[in-house]
Amino acid sequence: MLKGDGHLSHDLDPLDQGPKDACGVFGVWAPGEDVSKLTYYGLYALQHRGQESAGIAVSEGTRILVYKDMGLVAQVFDESVLGTLRGHLAIGHCRYSTTGSSVWENAQPTLNSTDVGGLALAHNGNLINTGELAVRLAPGATRATTDTEVLTALLAQDGSRPIEDAAAELLPQVRGAYSLVFMNETTLFAARDPQGVRPLVLGRLERGWVVASETAALDIVGAVFTREIEPGELLTIDERGVRSRRFALAEPKGCLFEYVYLARPDTSIAGRGVQATRVEVGRQLAREHPVDADLVIPTPESGTPAAIGYAEQSGIPYGQGLVKNSYVGRTFIQPSQTIRQLGIRLKLNPLREIVQGKRLVVVDDSIVRGNTQRAIVKMLREAGATEVHVRISSPPVSWPCFYGIDFATRAELIAGSLTVDEICDSLGADSLGYISLEGLTQATTIPANRLCRACFDGDYPIPVDQDQVGKYVLEVKV
Repeated sequence: MLKGDGHLSHDLDPLDQGPKDACGVFGVWAPGEDVSKLTYYGLYALQHRGQESAGIAVSEGTRILVYKDMGLVAQVFDESVLGTLRGHLAIGHCRYSTTGSSVWENAQPTLNSTDVGGLALAHNGNLINTGELAVRLAPGATRATTDTEVLTALLAQDGSRPIEDAAAELLPQVRGAYSLVFMNETTLFAARDPQGVRPLVLGRLERGWVVASETAALDIVGAVFTREIEPGELLTIDERGVRSRRFALAEPKGCLFEYVYLARPDTSIAGRGVQATRVEVGRQLAREHPVDADLVIPTPESGTPAAIGYAEQSGIPYGQGLVKNSYVGRTFIQPSQTIRQLGIRLKLNPLREIVQGKRLVVVDDSIVRGNTQRAIVKMLREAGATEVHVRISSPPVSWPCFYGIDFATRAELIAGSLTVDEICDSLGADSLGYISLEGLTQATTIPANRLCRACFDGDYPIPVDQDQVGKYVLEVKV
């Protein structure tokens, strides 16, 4: 089932961490290298993309071993575990659930047996025709609750053919967002959906190759960026090198929200650094929504680059007005009602001497439910700010994402039912300004017709039957 709490509290939630991407994926083929540690560090670099579970599959040429568990990468793996995962190729995954429950059984990589060996797979994205695909499974093929398990089972089902051929036949029938890394005992594979909704890149090691969700992960393991894996492309990597196969025509529709929030600032997408894009978005935001104020402050850290750009363009000084506690994460103990009433202070606290008596511009990357921003405005006023003007470096998020981000219904989205003025009143701000969709798109330097902007404009590049999405998952969970 698409991720949703089923109940939306209007209490201030200190654990509200904003929208999350489905996953981060990493793969390496490198004989002679410590591939499990390379994968560990690659996943560490991608931790922001998934914080519920982590896993690594490795092969030394004759069998695949998988180790996975709930928790952050550093909680799941230690030296002793990594020491048992030896081989010449590996894939890794860190997960945030958008389909299926957040339980061990749905952690990745998934593993299936074929007639000639094993198949392990890791997936970033979200499929929208899982039910159609599931009817092709042999009885008892899978009991899991994720689209990834269905995909893995289908790839493994016809073990008499090379996996490369099975994938080239199956993937054109798969709809939705998928950036995949998968492997058998000897070979690493990677594939990206025809729209290229989620990122996937190829890098070169001295003695091998790396595939990862973001270029930042290549940097961390010392791999040199080679190129992006093309939409509709299947790569095979083994002792013969890298072979490319086109299974569908490319219809590029990269996720615009990657530039807003999902990707690391030190990542590059389509040849442009994410940090530079976000700073330019802040400049454009200042042009579109100027205001007389004394200080520009970010909501750390996601609002920082745009706040820098806003300050540069407006001439208003930039400063740090909020301090973030980096240790409040998904595994933080559920707060008592007394502590919950303190709201966001568990995660953010104002610098009173900085904000007192100031007219503030508070820059954030997005507003999804509004709870965090509402709490920030309140605490800044309590700390003595005379005015609080909120500026958002994305347009209103008004539509659900079916391609791998965890806001799944319009009911969850404050902009799905309220106007900008009504949202401003709800937040208790003196003013509220969102960047325009055109301004955001221009800052990326990517043409609008090559981007998925559905969460902002409702124009879904891969047609979605919203009544059918997640139906298979619901049926097997019951």
